[in-house]
Amino acid sequence: MEKPRGSVQFDGPNVDVLVDLGHPLLNRVVDGFIKVGGIGAMNAASQDAYKLVLQEANKSSFENMVQDMGKQSLQWGLVAGVYSGMTYGMQEARGVHDWKNALVGGALAGAALSLTESNPRHDRVVQAAITGGAIATAAEFLRNLNH
Repeated sequence: MEKPRGSVQFDGPNVDVLVDLGHPLLNRVVDGFIKVGGIGAMNAASQDAYKLVLQEANKSSFENMVQDMGKQSLQWGLVAGVYSGMTYGMQEARGVHDWKNALVGGALAGAALSLTESNPRHDRVVQAAITGGAIATAAEFLRNLNH
């Protein structure tokens, strides 16, 4: 088996992180996790930095910020990995790239995000799955308006 390889390319506003794990599905899942997980960490940092400006900063507030960054990074990365992996898997299995792939991928990503809560409830998991599927499907329709 080939060793995993990685590279990072900075090209203007685009950052391409290519991780070659030897299979396209794994590559997409890890790539989505890394890219969106980093955005989740930046989101948490910006929110907590604003809170630190309004409050007096101390050691525990910085520790909470780092913990929140890690949590949001994992949550956002999980959602991206599940969505990109599921849509790619559906596309390969069905041989078609359409809204149905986005619907299933979005529903599973929404459910996965809901399951990261401290006390996930059945009704909230179902609501998150419906919301995730609806948002992903709408995004797919909007993406294809010009085609």
